[in-house]
Amino acid sequence: MKVVTTIAELKGIIKGAQEVGQSIGLVPTMGYLHEGHLTLASEARKENDIVIMSIFVNPTQFGPNEDFESYPRDLPRDTKLAESAGVDYIFAPAVEEMYPTDGGIYIRAGRQSQILCGASRPGHFDGVLQVVAKLFHLAQPTRAYFGQKDAQQVAIIQTMVRDYNFPLELRTVPIVREEDGLAKSSRNVYLTEQDRSEAPAIYAALQLAKDEMKETGNAEAAIEKARKSIETETSGRIDYLELLSYPDLAQVQENTTEVLLAVAVYIGKTRLIDNLMFSIKGE
Repeated sequence: MKVVTTIAELKGIIKGAQEVGQSIGLVPTMGYLHEGHLTLASEARKENDIVIMSIFVNPTQFGPNEDFESYPRDLPRDTKLAESAGVDYIFAPAVEEMYPTDGGIYIRAGRQSQILCGASRPGHFDGVLQVVAKLFHLAQPTRAYFGQKDAQQVAIIQTMVRDYNFPLELRTVPIVREEDGLAKSSRNVYLTEQDRSEAPAIYAALQLAKDEMKETGNAEAAIEKARKSIETETSGRIDYLELLSYPDLAQVQENTTEVLLAVAVYIGKTRLIDNLMFSIKGE
């Protein structure tokens, strides 16, 4: 495996792969890899001749009061983990390499970005689309791999790929969880011992809401059941808790078949997100 830090070198690798007809799998990450990232890499390994993982903490998706400077970084550790998952190349550019100029042209995420995580993080998904579009152009992947944990992000990227005819396939990989149900995340390292003991209650609450929705079809009752569970079982503060149609992220209607149950909770100082996707067709 090789670590690549410049766009010029990455372009050379992509050109060589294309000349011999090799498929390319791209796994975009911000590093500090965990099992969720490695699952994405393993899926990419199964389906492609070459696997490229980007490791880039993207400043344009962080707000002024968010954790860009303190976001965990450990490239030597990540390199070993990525190699164990079958990654061929890590693309780990500096900020100056990715954003050497600013011509004032920006990508704006649409309606889907104004709810859930986007409601409290204005501009966040604009930054996500900016870096993802650049990575898609640079790596020219046959397939790109994202985790279901960031379901809103995946829905928005799916919309960009569809509406702007990006020539690639998106693969969504299910959430990887700890044994107690907590969704794996780089931010879990911020949890204190007490925070960590409370955090699994988030997933348990989502399960309660899912069961309620499947049994009664009442979205409001399902949300209320999850809300009460989180407030009872944790000291956390709910940022949002919503049940939406997927992938359009709109209000559930009578003809809705696929839904996203999504939550963000501050446990201590750490903001944790989780979700469930499930079908309500015929139920």
